[in-house]
Amino acid sequence: MSMNKAIHAAFRRDLDRFLDALGRFPDGDRARAAQLGRAWDNFDLQLTRHHEGEHAIAWPALSKVGVGQEVLDQMDAEHDVMAERLVAARGAMAALRSQPTAANAATARTAMSELRTVTVEHLDHEEREIEPVYLEKHDDPAIKAMGRAFGKVGAKEGGVFFAWVADGATPEERAGINQNVPAPVRAIIGGIFGRSYRNDVAPAWRS
Repeated sequence: MSMNKAIHAAFRRDLDRFLDALGRFPDGDRARAAQLGRAWDNFDLQLTRHHEGEHAIAWPALSKVGVGQEVLDQMDAEHDVMAERLVAARGAMAALRSQPTAANAATARTAMSELRTVTVEHLDHEEREIEPVYLEKHDDPAIKAMGRAFGKVGAKEGGVFFAWVADGATPEERAGINQNVPAPVRAIIGGIFGRSYRNDVAPAWRS
């Protein structure tokens, strides 16, 4: 499993978690709305960064190893559809945070369901087209350079990312992460700088 597919699994998990949590939202629970809002802020940031990074870093690398431009254009078109649904979900989650009513939770759940539909369709499509390329071209200089470019993030950002992507991961997904990220990096950055995720976001999924 590529690191990309492990990241996709984290997106799928969070979307399912949101649907479950919003479906059981207690009317008037401001603390729960704030908790889900913090989880949303992280999800929104991770999804936005991921797709912006794909366009700027991954697509040029994949082009170098033979992925056709028409495929990459399809990926970008799907990103555009997701971005529209992301805006709608962002507004619905902001409304829930401001007024934590059951009605706003239901509206947010509808927006989240629509976001999940287009996101999962895109992730499935991307994995069919590109996951085999990542696995086959793992040692190609262009793919290695891509990995280094994605790795150029601050310690705090990286720590939150590693804590998030591993939260709830299956053994296969953890193996994918471990194969692509050196253990000392995971231990130091994820262990130390991932505390904000573990303290501020992860509890939303334990409630």
